[in-house]
Amino acid sequence: MEHVNLDPKNIILYHGKVYKYILGIKKMILHIDMDAFFAAIEQRDNPALKNKPVIVSGNSERSVVSTASYEARLFGIRSAMPVFMAKQKCEQLIIVPGNMEKYQAESKKIMEIISHFSPLMEQVSIDEAYVDIRGCERLFGSPEEIALAIKNKIKKDLSLTCSVGIAPIKFLAKIASDMNKPDGLTHIKKHQVENFIFTLPIRKVSGIGQSAMKTMEILQIKTLGDVKKYPLTILTRKFGKLGQRLLELSNGIDSSRVETNYIRKSISSETTLSKDIFDFETIKQVILGRSQSVGRDLRKKNLVCENVFIKLKFSDFSQITRSKKLDAPICSSSAIFHQAIALYEKILLKKKIRLLGVGVTALKDKNTPVQMQLIQDQVRPKEQWESVDTAVDSISEKFGAGIIKKASLNNLTRRNPHGK
Repeated sequence: MEHVNLDPKNIILYHGKVYKYILGIKKMILHIDMDAFFAAIEQRDNPALKNKPVIVSGNSERSVVSTASYEARLFGIRSAMPVFMAKQKCEQLIIVPGNMEKYQAESKKIMEIISHFSPLMEQVSIDEAYVDIRGCERLFGSPEEIALAIKNKIKKDLSLTCSVGIAPIKFLAKIASDMNKPDGLTHIKKHQVENFIFTLPIRKVSGIGQSAMKTMEILQIKTLGDVKKYPLTILTRKFGKLGQRLLELSNGIDSSRVETNYIRKSISSETTLSKDIFDFETIKQVILGRSQSVGRDLRKKNLVCENVFIKLKFSDFSQITRSKKLDAPICSSSAIFHQAIALYEKILLKKKIRLLGVGVTALKDKNTPVQMQLIQDQVRPKEQWESVDTAVDSISEKFGAGIIKKASLNNLTRRNPHGK
């Protein structure tokens, strides 16, 4: 019988229930992933869309697919595919404009449901979360019973389905949730881990880009288990830090924990333009619009950023990104805009731009203490702009997002309309 430490520091009270969180108890992780989230919500809310090939996207022919229903996926349609290509694959395709406020509201309800089964929950995107269910078995049953209870509660309350993966480590829980979509439940048990890893296709491991995959082919690494053929020295020489992580994963080691105080790694906003652009004034106005969107999202979440990046996709579908680490954290839209413009001005533009995005990384809570400057200006423009932005945010929250915007954006809308 497992020894249980009843020291009060190992007991958590949550939602009126008692949860044991004993560090000695081995992890059991659930990964909950909603099925075709945006499209599923639209199909639920409009019965005419049920069992139909639906995509959520912008209205422009140059937009890309945000989410495709499973009926649309049968035609080979996937996320990030250009809409014109999706239409070629399915003549009866139905395009629905996205409603992010509605999706965020549903996401909040889903996370509230999940959090009632364990206090150790980490939301990693609008439609997925990890849950550490150590100590929850006496309240809710076995891992499979807990997963089914979550699935049934979401389906009953919200008429939406999700897929759940269960595994002793976080890395495998995510892979498991994708194995039997939609409405799936997959449990990789401890005694199955070694064989599962041995046969897992290496392309299924997150973080491996096209360049790394070419090296994998040269080394004849086809599965995660094949990684164990090579010593750490070779793996780090070929893949850098990724090499060490790959070797750990190949041995079933993943020290990643469910982070209850998780902060998003990045926030970005990009737009596929209604026509390819080249002139600086139009590009500047697009960057301004994206910067305002990113800044608004940062302030809404009470975050600041220490890194700004831009993304450009050209008329030939090639793309580049450029980033800059900042001297001090910011959340003002104006500051983000000026950093993004500075990055753009260093690019020697040779081709027209099809897509343009602005984003921020290295996010921190706005209240995190920072080192003060030895000499401070009497008036700090950064704080002034943050105050203006905050005031605009309040008005937009009350009267609608489009009630106040830069005059230059109005000019852009008249000259070069584009979708979000």
